[in-house]
Amino acid sequence: MQGLVWVWLGTSLGALAQPTLVTPVAAVAQAQTQAALPVEAFFRDADVGEALLSPSGKRLALTTAQGGKRYALFVYDLTTPGQVIQVANFSNADVRGVTWLDDARLLFSALDYSEGSGTPNGAPGLFIVGADGNGLRALINRKAARVVAGSGASRALDWNHMVLSVPFPRAGEANDEIIIGKLQASADGGAPNVVPLVLNVNTGRTHNPGFNAPRGALAWKFNSKSEPRVVFTQDGNKRAAYWRGPADTEWRKLVEGDLISMPFTPHTVDDAGNLYVTRNEGPDGTRALVRYDFATNAPAAKVLVAPAGFDFSGSLILERGSGEAQGVRVVTDAETTVWLDETRKHIQTLADEKFPGRVNRISCRQCGQPDAIAMVWSYSDRDPGRLVLYRPNPAPGQAQWQGIAAVRAGLDPSAMARVGFQRIQARDGRDLPVWITSPQGVASGKPAPTVVLVHGGPWVRGNTWHWEPMAQFLASRGYLVIEPEFRGSAGYGDAHFKAGWKQWGQTMQDDVADALLWAQKQGIASDRACIAGASYGGYSTLMGLVRHPGLYRCGVAWAAVTDLQLYVSGSWWIGDDISELGRKYSLPELVGSADADADLIAKNSPILLASQIKAPLMLAFGEADLRVPLAHGTRLREALQKLGRDPEWITYPGEGHGWAKPETRLDFAKRVEQFLAKHLAAADPASASAAAKP
Repeated sequence: MQGLVWVWLGTSLGALAQPTLVTPVAAVAQAQTQAALPVEAFFRDADVGEALLSPSGKRLALTTAQGGKRYALFVYDLTTPGQVIQVANFSNADVRGVTWLDDARLLFSALDYSEGSGTPNGAPGLFIVGADGNGLRALINRKAARVVAGSGASRALDWNHMVLSVPFPRAGEANDEIIIGKLQASADGGAPNVVPLVLNVNTGRTHNPGFNAPRGALAWKFNSKSEPRVVFTQDGNKRAAYWRGPADTEWRKLVEGDLISMPFTPHTVDDAGNLYVTRNEGPDGTRALVRYDFATNAPAAKVLVAPAGFDFSGSLILERGSGEAQGVRVVTDAETTVWLDETRKHIQTLADEKFPGRVNRISCRQCGQPDAIAMVWSYSDRDPGRLVLYRPNPAPGQAQWQGIAAVRAGLDPSAMARVGFQRIQARDGRDLPVWITSPQGVASGKPAPTVVLVHGGPWVRGNTWHWEPMAQFLASRGYLVIEPEFRGSAGYGDAHFKAGWKQWGQTMQDDVADALLWAQKQGIASDRACIAGASYGGYSTLMGLVRHPGLYRCGVAWAAVTDLQLYVSGSWWIGDDISELGRKYSLPELVGSADADADLIAKNSPILLASQIKAPLMLAFGEADLRVPLAHGTRLREALQKLGRDPEWITYPGEGHGWAKPETRLDFAKRVEQFLAKHLAAADPASASAAAKP
């Protein structure tokens, strides 16, 4: 990062016109009419899961479920046209988390969600296999009822181990050792401690690397040689980060904070011993990337990357092998890459010219060499993405641009909706980011029926500029989709985040309403609107029907928090996965204390406000949800039934806090489609108002 000159990343890709991709990919989707788009087009599993070039760039690993029911791992020999080998395929698990160990071997994990997201799938384990498909065996067991057949699981480590770091292979050196972490229960009931071990992938044996971590180690950062540089610890409500540089023998504390925030956060380390951290910058407290100054033992004053209006979210792109910084990948509304390396910058320019109006993420191998090759993942708001190879110097018979696969084959981008990003003002003047997905076929100047889609979390960023299935599905049915980044959302500065503390059902809810009111004032949203969301978004759906009944004709809430007292306090007879530390320290600050803020909790708990929910309501829950247990749903349903307002109700066996099974996603989407069509079809607001009365 020496000599980096910062350029303010103000470009808003979401506001640009998005031309249809003229793609070199061989299998171009046939055009579909918008009205004919089936639900399956949006909610089936993607055709491509992961794709990554080998260290030399001579092979490509790709996971796909095409032609089968499970994601299998294939290896393409890029030096021999048409040579493809299936190297791993299980009947009872999907291949996930693929990493090249070296040019001849891969590491991967395996997960089974066939019975739903809430079914105890256990740990994903770790497997090794040759790029030729030989030598498949387990290094770490999966914790599952059914172990992957033929994996040699009985000779592997117990399931409570995980990969921490895989060193980048160097010429002339064997890459036979990786760093794994053994999970151990913490003394304070918080997150498990992570004890590093060196694992020899040939023998399966481990030994202590002598990292001598401080007490309570939770997470680590390594350089490309798998040398530890940063360790994060936790002791009760206190979190800290420690540093050990190339010449250090002991760990020294860099920073200390609590479960919610720290003054700054270590972000990236390189092989030269540099540390890059993120800290708050400016009156809005947006997160900036800076270098850590070991001379002053503090983050440097000079800002390297500070996107206007956004927290820094992204990564330093380090040269594989040398560890030198080659560029910065940053997400504002959309992803942007600023290259420091001229070769990569040139390839980026070529990709952007060939696929305009899209995000073109490149990864390069042998860059600057005669046999250089780059993989481009080209995507947009209307296209989940296509994988393309670029060779600056193609061999005879090779194309310079070679299409590999579409992430979702058969999906025509021209039939999808455009996604835009706006910043509006909430009623109290706070800046309010809002995403708008605009349906096709709506006449200019004519407002569309609308769905306000509220993100979960709530302390996360809700969206970025990309293809998202639920919003696109709703838009394909003719609805304008509004997704507000209400206060309390992450990604837009510390001030925006903290403005949502203890504001569940209050100003956070006003922000959701203000986004709809703004769209109606702009003439793009009609008065035919419903509100929908999952988890916190489900809670917001219920509170929207309570606080702003005149705005919404109906609501769709799934995995929704309905009992705020149960959420913040827990119950001995209703199990969930919220930690004791979270309930003791975090939730009282973010939501409210069950004791000190009892009135606040009661006034904003949907279960106690059921009599004010008069609009038609659809509720859906996973029967195995441990984040928001089914009791949240059954209690609200019973309260509404006593009032004579029985909601539409569906539960899914095996599913947890989200829908993992394709059949669940399809069933739920069809029910949502029918429910919205029923309650948003009437043009006369009075008819909807009458339908909402008890």
